[in-house]
Amino acid sequence: MVEETFSDKKLVARIINLREKNDWTQKDLADRLGMNKVTMNKIENMNRSVTLNELTKMARLFDVSTDYLLGKSDKPHYYSLTEKDYKDVEAILNDAMNGVTGKTGVNYFKNGGELTDDDRALLEASMKQTIILAKELAKKKFTPKKYRGSEK
Repeated sequence: MVEETFSDKKLVARIINLREKNDWTQKDLADRLGMNKVTMNKIENMNRSVTLNELTKMARLFDVSTDYLLGKSDKPHYYSLTEKDYKDVEAILNDAMNGVTGKTGVNYFKNGGELTDDDRALLEASMKQTIILAKELAKKKFTPKKYRGSEK
């Protein structure tokens, strides 16, 4: 039986991009994948294809889907947020922050203290991360398996 292999510009570009994003050399990546540097160099120069086993190892190592590596999806995970999701996050955040500021907003401090600009920025950053995480967790929980691609 012949093992399926993969080789195209998009796959190689994503491997290189993810390797550089992690600040790894070709040797670093090769070591993590259990191959030698020469093999990794051949893959990145498109002189050698990636086996299915290597593709799966890379996806796990980089914490992305094989669909993303292969260019079938521009989202690293099926639960990654879209532009629309980020707009929703901003809308939710703006509504929440409007409720925190001003004399009629929710009072988070004892003795009627006011929210400083620095405290407001920290609260806003924390709330944004919380909303993003909540949206990702909801996508993980409620996305049907048939729409999860290679991450079933």
